[in-house]
Amino acid sequence: MTDDNPTPAPPFALVSDLESRWRTLSGGERVTAGVLIGDASDKIMTDCPLWAQASPATLRRVTCQMVKRAMLNADQAGVSQGTQTANGFSESLSYSNPDGDLYLTKSEKRSLGVGVQRMWSIDMASGEASV
Repeated sequence: MTDDNPTPAPPFALVSDLESRWRTLSGGERVTAGVLIGDASDKIMTDCPLWAQASPATLRRVTCQMVKRAMLNADQAGVSQGTQTANGFSESLSYSNPDGDLYLTKSEKRSLGVGVQRMWSIDMASGEASV
């Protein structure tokens, strides 16, 4: 990036960014979210070698999506299957992310430049690569 558009520094989002995209968090949830935002930012830098080329808005959006998924298991929103039975009635639910893992979806990886292929060649005489 140029001096006009410096490389974004982690963390890539604030707790307030997550709240504006999701819901108001309790005091304890805000602490958890802050830790997870740092972890998500680190995961982006570790797993996405072209992360520095992404816009700050993309980094913020993806970080918030990752943290929201990780925090959903704390309430019923993260449930996809399980079973409760009472008086002949039953309800089935299960957590889609029971361990609260931070992960990137395929779409998020594309947004961060993972999987983007670029043409290149190698000069057989000099061994130098060119794009």
